[in-house]
Amino acid sequence: MAFSKKLKQLFFSGQKKNNWNGLINAYKPWLPVTNKTPIISLNEGGTPLIEVNSIANRIGKGVKVYVKYDGLNPTGSFKDRGMTMAISKAKEDGCEAVICASTGNTSASAAAYASKGGIKSFVIIPDGYVAQGKLAQALVYGAEILAIKGNFDKALDIVRELSEKYPITLVNSVNPYRLQGQKTAAFEIIENLGNAPDWLCIPMGNAGNISAYWMGFQEFFNANKSKKLPRMMGFQASGSAPLVEGRSISNPETIATAIRIGNPVNKEKALKAKESSNGKFSSVTDSEIIEAYKILGKEEGIFCEPASAASVAGLLKVKNDVPMNSTIVCVLTGNGLKDPDCAIKNNDAIFHTGVEAEISSITKKMGF
Repeated sequence: MAFSKKLKQLFFSGQKKNNWNGLINAYKPWLPVTNKTPIISLNEGGTPLIEVNSIANRIGKGVKVYVKYDGLNPTGSFKDRGMTMAISKAKEDGCEAVICASTGNTSASAAAYASKGGIKSFVIIPDGYVAQGKLAQALVYGAEILAIKGNFDKALDIVRELSEKYPITLVNSVNPYRLQGQKTAAFEIIENLGNAPDWLCIPMGNAGNISAYWMGFQEFFNANKSKKLPRMMGFQASGSAPLVEGRSISNPETIATAIRIGNPVNKEKALKAKESSNGKFSSVTDSEIIEAYKILGKEEGIFCEPASAASVAGLLKVKNDVPMNSTIVCVLTGNGLKDPDCAIKNNDAIFHTGVEAEISSITKKMGF
């Protein structure tokens, strides 16, 4: 879609920030909605782009590094961007129930938006492999949860078959409206920076998000030929890296449960994004993910879930390839409160227990 002068003014107007009421309302001209679409929104989108000097300093070369902190969406993850679209369109079609397979974030988002839209939600999860914070959300939002003896990929196979045979709408990222909503994060980055970054670093699980970002950057570029496109740098956990290894992983393993996926459904779109942008896919170990996770928390005050930190871990791993004076955005897909167990087990904090409730005992521990 061409950007008319009026739409460009809307796109870059500060008024949108000051009167934010959800990404569909903000970017309606670029989304497949009509006046008949009931907008199911929790005021998602509009998340901050934060400069992170601690990461830039580790790279040098005069670079600037930012993180797109989508953990500040209503349910704490980027999934809300796509879910507002998927649920709105499901509501428009008269749908009464939705279903998804999930490692956690999708279930939380689907349940929340379905609840807001008055639609029943069913969630199939791999038993024992969903972080407690995410499971708690889905329960509170009222989803009906089925924990199966199998991994995410098996769960996805099941929900795809169910949606084909029964009157229930699938809201995983195979649903095209999900990626339409998620592409708006690229618009927001361009709006914040005035242009696309040189690199966009992003974690990859089912590979819908990297595909959606590329869609958004391309749409803006095609309407503004003077603008640039970023290199799409995708990162996976080494124990769950099908896109890096070029094969399906039957038993993926990683501390970053949100990207513990062995057979991404959007792999063809993601590979096209890599090829078209001259990008690169790489893997990072769990220890590298946790190191980046701790740097963000301790040095930047940013608490993200482990999968999010894969983007920063990946950037640090390939820092020798970073061009001089470049601008880089790392996508942080989820909030750290999604996985409190990981935070408790992986930190460098000092935690005194059993301290006597006396000033002398406390000051002694404090080193005074």
